[in-house]
Amino acid sequence: MAQPTAPFHEEAVRSEILSHLSRMPHVTASLDPFGNVHATYKRGDHPMRWVFCAHMDHPAYVGSEFKGGVPQSYLDTQFPLKNFGAFSMWDLPAFELADGCIRSRACDDLIGCASILAALQTLTEQGVETTVGAVFTRAEEVGLLGAAYIARAGLLPAGAAILSLETSSERPPAQMHQGVIVRVGDKFSVFTPSLTAELCALALREGIPMQRCLMSGGTCEATAFQAFGQPSAGICVALGNYHNCGPGGRIDSEFVSVSDVESMVRLCVAAALQSTPLAAQADLRTRLEAELDAVFAKN
Repeated sequence: MAQPTAPFHEEAVRSEILSHLSRMPHVTASLDPFGNVHATYKRGDHPMRWVFCAHMDHPAYVGSEFKGGVPQSYLDTQFPLKNFGAFSMWDLPAFELADGCIRSRACDDLIGCASILAALQTLTEQGVETTVGAVFTRAEEVGLLGAAYIARAGLLPAGAAILSLETSSERPPAQMHQGVIVRVGDKFSVFTPSLTAELCALALREGIPMQRCLMSGGTCEATAFQAFGQPSAGICVALGNYHNCGPGGRIDSEFVSVSDVESMVRLCVAAALQSTPLAAQADLRTRLEAELDAVFAKN
């Protein structure tokens, strides 16, 4: 969270991510030509079912141009900036922990990146035999470009599904402090239903606090991958002050619930441990057919 970032200027975050990955046995990491980070945790011979995905950038000024989705009225406030050479971020704390929340100039989507690292670290510490992938992407805030590059170039393993990790603006019925949100979809698309059902079933089985919501406030990378035919699902945590847009037209820190982030990490670990798909939809069909058969048997 301490590393500064902007669209196309994710170098500091990328370096921090690579540093963490390098200390994890059974994890290999590489960069693609676009600058996205690809990582694989592999212990044993299990096939890869999931690739976790989060983006490394956040809206910011690159030179004099603001890159990212923020209303002009907020930009007009001329909130103080902190300069990082080629780009500037609003002069807000990089990380604060208080009252059960993380506050930062860039929760979106450094929380997603940190959650993936935490999940991989958990697998490492537990010595789990599984295979799971991860991608940390560039330039999401200016058109999902890192994800689109990966999808178009065919860089994902055959048979693997994308799980996009995000922070998403808190909108009803989603509530902060109520657990990870399994996204039915986003502003632009609906995600692969069987994957969404499996994640919900996993959360219920493992006792992970979970909400199932559309989260229509924005478009996430699962949509980009789906556009190229990649099976995709999404999870997120509710975000306050989306893109630093606070109440009353003021620039302020983004914030998320610590317990929500913990539940997101737990769900990633549970997904990585599930070597075969949970037949959530098949179970529903079996129950419906049994009920129909019982009706016909009585008549």
